[in-house]
Amino acid sequence: MKTVASRAWRWFCSYPIRGFVRCGFGLSVSFAAAAWSGETAGLVDEIDPMIGAITLSGYGGHGLGKTFPGACTPFGMVQLSPDTITGGDNGPGYSYHHATIEGFSMTHMSGIGWYGDLGNFQVMPANGPRILEREKAASPFSHTNETARAGFYSVFLDRYGIGVELRAFTDQHGRYVFTYPANPVSRIQIDLARRIGETNRWKKHSRQSLALEDDRSISGEIRCDHRDGGWGRGKGLVDYTLYYYARFSKPITSHGIEWAPSNTVFWTEFPTTEGERVTLDVWISYESAARAKQLASHWRETNGDESPWREAFERVKVKGGTPRQRRIFATALYHAFIDPRKIDLPGQSRTVFSGWDVFRSEMPLLTLLYPDVVAETINAMAGVMECGKRDTLPVWDLFGCKSGCMIGNPLIPVIATAQEAGVSGVDYARMLDLAVATSKKRGNASCGYTPGSLSCTLEYCFDDWCTGKIAERAGRMDIAATFFARAGWYTNCWDATIDSMRSRAKKGGGWLKPWRGETVHGQGTVESNPLQQGWFVPHDPQGLIALMGGRERFVARLETFFRKAPGNFLWGDFYNHPNEPSHHIVFLFAEAGRPDLTQRWTRRILDQAYGDGVKGLCGNDDVGQMSAWYVLAALGFNPMCPGSGRWTLTAPLFPETRLKLRGHELRIVAKGAEDPRNEIVKHACVDGRRIDRHWLTTEELLTARAIEIELAQTN
Repeated sequence: MKTVASRAWRWFCSYPIRGFVRCGFGLSVSFAAAAWSGETAGLVDEIDPMIGAITLSGYGGHGLGKTFPGACTPFGMVQLSPDTITGGDNGPGYSYHHATIEGFSMTHMSGIGWYGDLGNFQVMPANGPRILEREKAASPFSHTNETARAGFYSVFLDRYGIGVELRAFTDQHGRYVFTYPANPVSRIQIDLARRIGETNRWKKHSRQSLALEDDRSISGEIRCDHRDGGWGRGKGLVDYTLYYYARFSKPITSHGIEWAPSNTVFWTEFPTTEGERVTLDVWISYESAARAKQLASHWRETNGDESPWREAFERVKVKGGTPRQRRIFATALYHAFIDPRKIDLPGQSRTVFSGWDVFRSEMPLLTLLYPDVVAETINAMAGVMECGKRDTLPVWDLFGCKSGCMIGNPLIPVIATAQEAGVSGVDYARMLDLAVATSKKRGNASCGYTPGSLSCTLEYCFDDWCTGKIAERAGRMDIAATFFARAGWYTNCWDATIDSMRSRAKKGGGWLKPWRGETVHGQGTVESNPLQQGWFVPHDPQGLIALMGGRERFVARLETFFRKAPGNFLWGDFYNHPNEPSHHIVFLFAEAGRPDLTQRWTRRILDQAYGDGVKGLCGNDDVGQMSAWYVLAALGFNPMCPGSGRWTLTAPLFPETRLKLRGHELRIVAKGAEDPRNEIVKHACVDGRRIDRHWLTTEELLTARAIEIELAQTN
């Protein structure tokens, strides 16, 4: 009789190896090609979706990466991934440190906190006695028998001796493949009620339905009601319906439905021979059951689950770098291409817009590489407001939710960035009207600040500057003047008596008390302290420098701020890379006349805040923001002030990069990048013309053929 261990090894060796294999303890073996002809394939093969796939607490703040390791397509609706837990602050539904798997669901969110959502249509293969409750049916597994790559995930379930493969083929179609041992009663069970952020294990308001279409197919709907939990444990007010059409490779003979209509589990049982592979193809839609069925009827087998990612990675090619750098870079690019995802919800084509996070690096990156995605996102978010679901532009969007989280008006800088870059398909005059209307309802008060909140005051000042830029570019100078004046209100929060930014009182013109010091969190700041939030004046760095006592004093303060950060850049009271309020601060050195310090500290962040193991993200990836910051800094430029058209120069990691940007190819050559000691930009040339400044312009990035950067060692 074969043991479970021997079956696991046979199964593990049976699937095709494409580029790299996952090994125990999170290691990867890479087979990247060296020539340009093989660079794209090599970079795709170096994606490791296990990077960041852990929610482990004990690292401060909100834990680590919180990404999912499963199969998806770029910006797609389907994310087939394993679930190790349901409920609690476990947004991706998977964490590497868990010992059991309770099932594999069709939809997941990447890198988010606030309890997460989705995780619908959870499938579990099993055998033996029928156990339908997911917690009781969970199986132990070993990371040694776990593999993840672009568009593919696999694992071996020790309890049942079953191999599992997950593949994502299109935006709305995924496939489960189960390899069974010989057993007279093997099973596939589907939990239609499961939702990652659920508060009610047994649903009271949500409903599910299922119908047999024929002897191999089922269809139905999953209605999710926020009163049973979901985004923010229900506080996000997210309601949606997922429609599905599923086709089995084996006839549905013995089957049943339990606990319908509010906690529905479907099961089908069949005998299997040793090594028999049973497939389940699933198509999903948020529009209708008819749409899901139509997708199934049009499906034709393609070249494989990796082809969408190979096409996406044609946009970015890098040459050289260490295996570790290439692995981190490839995976960061992969994570940046997951959201904002496509949906077929009537009136809304994109969702999962984590605005407060992604306006900083993620959306600027997509503005260069995927302008169509940016345009669709802007229009979708505007549609949420115009259809009446919200009375302002969304801050955080999931299916047009009526509530969100975080602060500011982050879609406004996204609009300003797209407008400055000439992204087509957006009515910017219409967006200006919506931005102005949003600022009137959610912005700084007429007193010149938001009472009780330093964070809101500074965020709204920047958003107002972006509104001014949108108006200026649209020729509306009257509106521009008003909002540029409002953008200067950040000075109202500078308290010269304590030499720090500070929240104004909720009533009157005084200060919020008591003052507990600039490194103490709270005090009117969001996920930060007054020291960290106080640097957020990206639209007027020279004004901030003057406010803080001039360049020398400003640089000295910045250096202290960075030197006191932990060497691994985990959550702390000084420079705090795990959270977004700090993401622009390193570029302020350059604004104060010390671009060398920007470049040196940026390189240190790239090297020490990111890794190629499961703990490779020092904080939540936040729907691609953490990853996009890495991608841009590694390429050699990153926007300190989105919407300004300026991209601060950093020292590229790779000797050569090629970017496909709107019909032309930009070649970036970094002379001296092979030597890790070369982390300072000595000088840069654009199409042979030397530039004597510390930034590139959007126009240069979008029109130049070649950018040459010469690197040197730190003095």
